[in-house]
Amino acid sequence: MIKSFADTAGAAVSSILAGSWRVPPPALRISLSQFNEVTPLLYESGAAALGWHRVRVTEFAASPSGELLHQAYRLQLLHASINEDRIRKVFRLLRAEGIEPIIFKGWSVARLYPQAGFRPYGDIDILVRPARMAAARRIIAGPEARDCWVDLHDQIDELDDRKLDDLFARSQLVQLGDEQIRVLSLEDHFGLLAVHLLKHGAWRPLWLCDLAVILDSLPQTFDWDLCIGKDKVRANWITTALGLAQIILDAKLPKEGAGRAAQMPVWLPRAVLKEWDRPFNTEQSPMSYVAPMASYLRRPKGLWRDLWKRWPNPILATVAVKGRFNRLPRFPYQLGNCFLRAVRFATSLVPGGATQEG
Repeated sequence: MIKSFADTAGAAVSSILAGSWRVPPPALRISLSQFNEVTPLLYESGAAALGWHRVRVTEFAASPSGELLHQAYRLQLLHASINEDRIRKVFRLLRAEGIEPIIFKGWSVARLYPQAGFRPYGDIDILVRPARMAAARRIIAGPEARDCWVDLHDQIDELDDRKLDDLFARSQLVQLGDEQIRVLSLEDHFGLLAVHLLKHGAWRPLWLCDLAVILDSLPQTFDWDLCIGKDKVRANWITTALGLAQIILDAKLPKEGAGRAAQMPVWLPRAVLKEWDRPFNTEQSPMSYVAPMASYLRRPKGLWRDLWKRWPNPILATVAVKGRFNRLPRFPYQLGNCFLRAVRFATSLVPGGATQEG
């Protein structure tokens, strides 16, 4: 399936990132012209350090594109050190008020990469119990946490099939300098990352790399039943992500994991690689929209062009309507997603209605 897209930018990104986190990385089979073409895609999507690690012992390292990725890696190393200081501070501030937080995504997955700086992150995603949310907000809004970009949660939408108490009970403490940091169990975190990948249309290559990194070093005690869960639709999403990591990035699936991977429909890896042709924030909703839909009620010029920008990719649409990934056409899912958004938009026009953009 990947071979049919061998001449696309997305396929070239896949070729560079496949196994790029391994030490040493596999041999690179790509031309300098292809490397130059996809360097901006690696840089803008956050995969620059992985790209540098893949080419640093090749002749590409001395090229202008190689040096750009090298500089990005150095900058990410610096940011990693700064961000770790901020994470320790956030945990100390919250614990001083008797609040026990869990960090997820960001650093909690970056720490699993073989070397610091491989995986950039910005926000510090923190989970706290609902009863402590108001106190946590007050602390994070205070002067001591002013330099920390914290995104507080009292639930995790990607894991809404699991009880909050169970997430806390299964969580683990890991050492970060002089502070113990609480993270989700590997089973819960993998499920979260898999759903997050598909929920956002799989447009960012780094998200699939996260899953591949975890799969490469799974402990024998990893509980697949717990990871995949009992909800059949969500289980389909997680096993689909398993298959994507193996097909697109050559992730190492243990025997039991390989048996769990969903049978991959032909359209799905193609859709992922198409997203990787332009893996930029500005190409994603709502940043890609020209104007809010409400503005077209007064001035309809440009409406049809902007509606086309709102047409969802098939991966995002499938998750949005709680569909399954299979060989069936995606058009009904995409149409259903547009209908749901249109309903939300119409509701937002009613006084006291929702305010979400259609």
